[in-house]
Parts: sequence; C-alpha cells; structure tokens
Amino acid sequence: MPPATTAAVDVSALLERGRTLATPVLRAAVDRLAPPMDTVAAYHFGWIDAQGNPVHGDGGKAVRPALAVLSAEVTGARPETGVPGAVAVELVHNFSLLHDDLMDGDEQRRHRDTVWKVHGPAQAILVGDALFALANEVLLELGTVEAGRATRRLTSASRALIDGQAQDISYEHRDRVSVEECLEMEGNKTGALLACASSIGAVLGGADDATADALEKYGYHLGLAFQAVDDLLGIWGDPESTGKQTWSDLRQRKKSLPVVAALAAGGGASERLGDILAADAKSSDFDTFSEEEFAARARLIEEAGGREWTAGEARRQHTIAIEALDAVDMPGEVRARFTALADFVVVRKR
Repeated sequence: MPPATTAAVDVSALLERGRTLATPVLRAAVDRLAPPMDTVAAYHFGWIDAQGNPVHGDGGKAVRPALAVLSAEVTGARPETGVPGAVAVELVHNFSLLHDDLMDGDEQRRHRDTVWKVHGPAQAILVGDALFALANEVLLELGTVEAGRATRRLTSASRALIDGQAQDISYEHRDRVSVEECLEMEGNKTGALLACASSIGAVLGGADDATADALEKYGYHLGLAFQAVDDLLGIWGDPESTGKQTWSDLRQRKKSLPVVAALAAGGGASERLGDILAADAKSSDFDTFSEEEFAARARLIEEAGGREWTAGEARRQHTIAIEALDAVDMPGEVRARFTALADFVVVRKR
C-alpha cells in the first residue's frame, strides 16, 4: 500500500486531538498546586479570566501535544500512551513562557495580559517553577522503565531550553551575533523541546533509542523552522493574529534571524542597519520610539535580505525535518501526519 498523502490529513483535527487528550490530565496536574498558584496557572492557560471566572480561552497552537500523542503511534501504541508525555512537555513549555514573558517585559500573550502583569512577578516565577516540577512528577508517577527514559530526555531538553533563553538574553546586549550563534540559540530555545515532544510518546510506547533519536532529529529541525517563522512574525506579523505588539521583536532589541542575517549580508542597507542598531543599544529613550522608527528598521532588514533569507531557512529546516523521518519504520498514515504538522508550522500566521 502506498504511503498516505498529506492532502488526506486534517491538521486542525490533529491539533484538536492532542489538546483534547492532554487537557484533562493537564488540568488535574495544575489542580495539585497550592493556592493561589493553581488559579494563577489556570489564568495563564486561558481557563479563567483575571477575576477567576471560567472562560474558553486560546490555549495556543497545541503543536507539542499533537506531536507527543502522534509519536506514540509510531510504535503501534494507542495515542493515549503519549498523553503523559504531552502533558509533561506542555508543562515545561509553559514554565518557559511564564519566565520569558517576565524577563522580556512582554505585557500581552494570546491577546491577554500576561501573568506577571496581572498577578505580579513573584507569582509568575513561582508558578513557572511549580509547572517545571509537575512535568517530572507526571512522568515519574507512571513508574515504568519507559517513563524513566522519557524523563531523562525531557530534563535534557529542559536544560537546553534554559541555555537558549540565557543566550537570547545575552545577545540583546551585543552589537553583533553571528548566524551560527543565532541558530544554536534557537535550536536550544525552541528545537530541543519540540524534539522531545516528537519522540516522547514513542519512548513511552517502548521505542528503541535509534527510533527516538530519529524522531528527535525531526522535531529539532522542525523547531528551527518553527522559530524562523516566529522570527518573521515577530517583526512583520499582524498583531490581530499574533496577539503581540507591532514590531515586537524590534522593540525588545532581539537578535532574531532576520536581524542577524541582514547584518551579515553586507551592502548599504546592512551597514545602515548596523549603525542604527549600534546607536539604539546606547539610546536611553528607546522606549519612546515612534511606530515609523520601528517600521524604518524593519524596511532596512528587508532591504538587506534578512526577511527573504529567514523564509528560505524555514523551508530548508522543514526539508531536513521531513528527511529525518526516512530513518523510522512507521505506518504511512502516521508519517503523513508528521509531514502535515511540519507543513503547518511553516505556513502559519500566528
């Protein structure tokens, strides 16, 4: 039988399946937290509003849970086998979001005020720490050899994620960052956890290390494609779709891929951009810049080729991710779903 094609895959249904399977277990884990951390976490996940009233919020794209439950099917296991892995990865991901929002000074996420803005920095830190601890509990409570293997992979991914955030912050204070440094940072910050999500269900289903490693390679390069698209949206994304301010990454002086690629390109626009960004780093009134000043920087990045290069890099990383699946023996329909999720990542608008 020929492998299934991605045209037959309903990506929305795939994402919804991951969310539907993971959410009840995720809510049960969050309910273990001591007050007020339980309600602060519930607000962050979009389950309640700032006054504590239940809402049907936007819980994010749910790519990681979808990957975790899908990877269980590589081994022939039911998708439910991957649910503890999906929940653990989501807990680590949201731990990072809570801390990142505070460190970056982001006031909006998913069209709502961030946790530190509503509940204060202390609660953002504490709840983030609590979610990180819960992630390991959810896996280790299974009490199986496979759970121990999955936890080791999750902790390695978590350490890489934290390394990536540290690199990201340090780069904000440097005039120049190489493309290679930026890719390393984004591989740590985004690729590592998506790699774990892509393999953790398979590990829980009994996959050997070679299979898990191949799935991690898929997820790692998918993460780099994901982050390249995120970097494009961080400058040129529609605020109505992204839930963030216009030019959000430029406001934070982030050395994202379009910026780094533009600075490395050479030529007049690249040199003018370098001079402007060097002056920005020394500016004391950066926060008062007008929309047109940020728009001018975005135009220079595009003129220098940063936007086009980053879009091409997203496509290149997508190709590497898909090719990594060749090393895994899996049903054709499962491979088609992995491919469709990768396609979704590089064409999304938020």
